[in-house]
Amino acid sequence: MYRFPTQATVIGLVFLTGCSWIGGAAPPPPTGGLVVGDEPYAVKAGAAVLAEGGSAADAATATYFALAATYSVAAGIGGGGICIVHDQKTGRSDAISFLARDAAGGGAFAVPGAVRGFGLLQATYGHLPWQRDVAPGEGFAATGFPISRALSARIVASQDVIRLDANLSAEFLSESGFVKPVGSVVLNPALGATLSAIRGEGPDGFYRGAVAAEITKYSTAQNGAITLGELASYAPQRSRAAATTIGGETAYISPNNLGSGAFAQTLLSHLVDGQGNVMAVENLTASVATATKETLDKFAIASLPRDLGATGFAATDNSGQSVACAVTMNGPFGSGHTAEGTGVTLAKAPSSGQAGLSAAFLTPAVATGSDGSLSLVGAGAGGPNGTAAIAYALIKLAAGQDITKPGELHTTGIAPYDTINVIACPEGVCSAIPDPGGNGLGAAAGQ
Repeated sequence: MYRFPTQATVIGLVFLTGCSWIGGAAPPPPTGGLVVGDEPYAVKAGAAVLAEGGSAADAATATYFALAATYSVAAGIGGGGICIVHDQKTGRSDAISFLARDAAGGGAFAVPGAVRGFGLLQATYGHLPWQRDVAPGEGFAATGFPISRALSARIVASQDVIRLDANLSAEFLSESGFVKPVGSVVLNPALGATLSAIRGEGPDGFYRGAVAAEITKYSTAQNGAITLGELASYAPQRSRAAATTIGGETAYISPNNLGSGAFAQTLLSHLVDGQGNVMAVENLTASVATATKETLDKFAIASLPRDLGATGFAATDNSGQSVACAVTMNGPFGSGHTAEGTGVTLAKAPSSGQAGLSAAFLTPAVATGSDGSLSLVGAGAGGPNGTAAIAYALIKLAAGQDITKPGELHTTGIAPYDTINVIACPEGVCSAIPDPGGNGLGAAAGQ
């Protein structure tokens, strides 16, 4: 799939190009693979795992747990999400759903799903020990990391939420009460300790034992309803991804029984007929915009919060495995409440206001060509524009247009709240493309 070892970075794109090497002895060939996402430190953590022989699932898992520290506004371990996994060798594509759920007794706090979800992803498709994938996030939380431009844009917009929570305030506000600037080193020792338990004990280090007890204790004290039984019994769902024909491509997205799958498939139905023929290549931007509006109308969605607290990322490896994930807190920093002693900010319950709409716009996707080769792996997240951007990219690829050229990927236009991050592979050469309007990163293994 990939051609090594020369690499070049051009306006946010990481290209893996031809095999020539000029000057001196050639370096050892890299293990291979790419990672792309909204927050650079987390992307680099995933790329480092690939360089050590990790699979795309390992890279996605490492990226997620790093994001839990470096981008907790959208990817905290109190939230949930969806991943699509594709194996090029077998042609199988699976969807893993681990959305945060309403507690049976109601309340403002969701029962978290992400740790179990990535536990299933890594156990099923990973190559490295679980501990290796969790460790980078634990290190960021325990010893600190600089605030990136990506994170800064979100916390500046969410400072009213931050001010109401002691743990978030201690991490992100100065002694004068102002949001700390880009480059400031911040840490969350309590979250580091929780991630240490997850690293050492697996997902049970979160869903059972001392951490679970503290979460339920805090929930009860704040009129929430999360119980120990609900935490212990949380189980992600694994099923076949939905396959949709778009021209000569096959796109794999969330199944229709998930809100995100229903939304994405409905949007695509306005652009592609039942035989997979693209109905609107001319003036594609306008056609996608119209399809998005019609889909929102069909689902009776008239208005949305500016920030739904979500992010997406993707990874590939040199064995033919590809993973795209989108996660959400159902609002910036979720409920805005951190369980004391754990560093875990709890996601907002899906039934709370418009919080549950965030899950409808989580759009991880994988696309393959008629010969089974990878065309695209990526994710839109944060709102309908993220889903629309994925649809736009899929149709451009089906029309034989190269979206790796600068300016060809259709940004959401309102990054960092709605974003698209993709790895596109025209003619077998893959490029990692972070949202052109955001501050993300695409990185090759070992970068």
